[in-house]
Amino acid sequence: MVDTVRFRWAGVIAALLAIAVPAARAAGAPPVAGRAGAVHDPVAEAVGLFVQSCVHFATRPQALQHWAKHQRLMKVAPQYSETFLYGLPGLVYDASTRAGKLVLVSQDNGSCSVVVENTKGAALLKQLDAQLKAAGVAYTVTADGPDPQEKALHNRAYDASLGKRHWLMLISTVNNPAGGEAILTTNP
Repeated sequence: MVDTVRFRWAGVIAALLAIAVPAARAAGAPPVAGRAGAVHDPVAEAVGLFVQSCVHFATRPQALQHWAKHQRLMKVAPQYSETFLYGLPGLVYDASTRAGKLVLVSQDNGSCSVVVENTKGAALLKQLDAQLKAAGVAYTVTADGPDPQEKALHNRAYDASLGKRHWLMLISTVNNPAGGEAILTTNP
């Protein structure tokens, strides 16, 4: 089972994003939304980023970081990225769009997360399942319900594979129909 300890910080995500993303913008990060074909739907953008990055490059952190560089995602300043990395080696990128703030976290151990400032959990889960199927990812939902220690969160855990690669996923959303923060993670 995926370690859920690192997902119990939903209450501080908005504050972290408020600090980290403007710092990256001040450093000159180009907005992802400015690229051709931008969707401007927070659910679609969050799921799209997660599938294109964390799922596509699951278990391959160097390939993910190479992809992020070629997407011209701006690295978040080290003083802010440490908050997302929990002292582990890796890189944090600002992937914000006009639809909202997104952060891509790539740990050198192969763990990858997309942190979303505001999205509707049920819609996000529905779209994620559809995109996983469309991408040919085989998966089994292994847990789906409230976080046992943080009742404000809903966790859905997956066992996933594509070809010979296998990984775990945990999607943690705020348990509120109006929406809120979300963290989408793959782990080797």
